[in-house]
Amino acid sequence: MNMNSQPEPLSTRRDFFARTSDGVMGAALTHLLCQDFFGGTAALANDAPHAPQQYDLKPKQPHHPPAATSVIQLFMNGGPSQMDLFDPKPVLNKMDGKPFPGNIEDLGNSNTTSIGEMLGGQYKFARHGESGMWMADVLPETAKMTDELCLINSMWTDHPNHDNALYKIHSGRLFMGYPTLGSWTVYGLGTENQNLPAYVVLTDPLGAPKNGTRNWTSGFLPPTYQGTRLRPTGSPILNLKPQYDQPSAVTESARKLLNQLDSIHREKRPHYPLLDARIESYSLAARMQMSATEALDLSSETKHTLTDYGIGAQETDSYGKRCLLARRLVERGVRFVQIFLEEQPWDSHADLAANHRAMCQRTDKPVAGLLRDLKQRGLLDSTLVIWGGEFGRTPTTQKSANGFSGRDHNMQAFTSWMAGGGIKGGTTYGVTDEFGHSVVENPVSVHDFHATILHQLGLHHQELFYTRSGLEERLTGVNPPRVVKEIFS
Repeated sequence: MNMNSQPEPLSTRRDFFARTSDGVMGAALTHLLCQDFFGGTAALANDAPHAPQQYDLKPKQPHHPPAATSVIQLFMNGGPSQMDLFDPKPVLNKMDGKPFPGNIEDLGNSNTTSIGEMLGGQYKFARHGESGMWMADVLPETAKMTDELCLINSMWTDHPNHDNALYKIHSGRLFMGYPTLGSWTVYGLGTENQNLPAYVVLTDPLGAPKNGTRNWTSGFLPPTYQGTRLRPTGSPILNLKPQYDQPSAVTESARKLLNQLDSIHREKRPHYPLLDARIESYSLAARMQMSATEALDLSSETKHTLTDYGIGAQETDSYGKRCLLARRLVERGVRFVQIFLEEQPWDSHADLAANHRAMCQRTDKPVAGLLRDLKQRGLLDSTLVIWGGEFGRTPTTQKSANGFSGRDHNMQAFTSWMAGGGIKGGTTYGVTDEFGHSVVENPVSVHDFHATILHQLGLHHQELFYTRSGLEERLTGVNPPRVVKEIFS
């Protein structure tokens, strides 16, 4: 043995990978790498036509000229009662306390033993505005804005349970895991302001809504398109201010270097949406340090504006602040803003009269203030405002610990309204039966509802799709929906 000879160098990682690129071992390694970098070999094959740059949020051309460029969705978790707020039923009022005149199984309740008697409307109604639109007296401020609203009294959905109905109204499907309306919107259009999230969610300080983050998930779309939830108390976004100041030239040079490194890293790992989303989130965080603080600061608003939203009053302060934030965000180019309440506070199985009155006291003034403010600033023309829940309520009472004082879930009819964004104000669309239980004229399914919203944003529901496993997935499913053009201005 030659004691002066040098030992052979140990194999490097490159040598190792080179030697294992063939055979069963190489096939297994390829599978593992695909799992790490591409989400699996199937995902690599299915998403191959999609270039990584398609996953950014830069503005994209709509399919046709849009009537609206942004959306504010005022989501009323739990199912507001249509016949108590928007759709008065004199025949139902006359039958208060009497048995349901028909087969109680037609009500669609899962438990027919808990069905009580007919329950008349709980509030007084009056006509408002030049349109003479009906509105309950617990919505006095919204009633002043009726000539801007389009009431859709003929909404219906497919499931009487909260979870499934929430999935349906947000994603068009009855099950979890599908992209929501907001995600589809920013996927199709991107956003005008690259320094703020495209899709913002404003939740309640009292807690998250039923189904939590699944209400604003991007599902199988790249994670870049999911909703960004802002904190309901304290600073909406933490760590916006840099830890220390440095010359702007240094900051700019550092960011350019990071962008170059990100590009190199991304080019070596194409078709990896989680990586794209992670890089974009860090880039957005850096850009938000320059603009988000100003956008989320309400101190520049006038006292009159704050008062009009109900900010400073105990009952309306929280919801009013979120409505004002929504206006400030769409004013700065944010595409889609959702405002949620906690859990499902409109779910009035008991004490409906007290429950709905309290909910109206929390939300009525802020909602009207938002509509007035948008109109005064010329933003209502380009902003589509949507109000509504996941389903409605039955014309009968439901047995509870407090007796028969509330209503059960009703998937066969409910009311939503739209305003602005090319919608014909002062319009009431659709008709329900004499009890407010079922739609009898101009039904509007959830898919119709979604297709109509997309249309106003310049998107055609059929042309907005994402290829997954060889299928063209759409928000509106496989059965062609109907765009409700009768409500357009």
